[in-house]
Amino acid sequence: MAASASASASKDPFPTPKLRLEIRDLNHAGATAFLATTTASTLLQDAIANVLCLLYSTPSTPDTTAPPTRSVTVILRAMPGVAYTTGSDLDADHKEIHFSLSYIAGIPADRRTAEITGVLTHELVHCYQWNARGTCPGGLIEGVADWVRLRCRLSPPHWKRETDGRWDGGYQHTAYFLDYLERRFGDGTVRRLNEKLRTAQYHEKAFWTQLLGRPVEQLWGDYADKVRDDETVIVNKDDISDDDVRLGLRDGAAAVEGKADGQDDR
Repeated sequence: MAASASASASKDPFPTPKLRLEIRDLNHAGATAFLATTTASTLLQDAIANVLCLLYSTPSTPDTTAPPTRSVTVILRAMPGVAYTTGSDLDADHKEIHFSLSYIAGIPADRRTAEITGVLTHELVHCYQWNARGTCPGGLIEGVADWVRLRCRLSPPHWKRETDGRWDGGYQHTAYFLDYLERRFGDGTVRRLNEKLRTAQYHEKAFWTQLLGRPVEQLWGDYADKVRDDETVIVNKDDISDDDVRLGLRDGAAAVEGKADGQDDR
């Protein structure tokens, strides 16, 4: 997905914001690992192209209204956790992504490039997504970010589809639900969701009924049924990639979705 999204975006590119990298401790093992495994300028430009392609199609599309993000500064520093995104002291159009050097140092070498790219892709979504004028549930905000990461085939090995708890549990929990909706209701469903978060405040019942014609609790129940159905299908994992398994795709006769077209008709 990442390569195809970049190729599509290159035909009608969005403007690239000013990109900056700030490393606060060059002697840290995380800084060494980051510089040895990534080319920051290329990584960030490609990731931004993918984010914008998935959330907004192209700049010439009539309904495209991306936030006016003017710059993105990635700050590598020693801190707890993994990463977070915030507006700069200048104004909200200038974004800062704070990324933990300690976390980077702890990533296994064979996963380092993919994990760094995945984390930064997730955080870049926060630079470009809408939030219903501050009323969107945090779980949906994080779910959209991880959905983009999922669609770019950057999901880490521990991710899996789960149906316990609420639909807005966030991160991959919600990302897989959004991916189900994208496959069920067609390409551009999450894009339409993001656009709806731009134009009005979030009121759960009205939001989902207007967007997809039914309440989110019903959609979550349908998704849970779909996951249970898929778990009964025997898959030859030698024929498909780990990402295909996590995305719920099929390859030839190996049915994960249980439908020839990969979409649900509920």
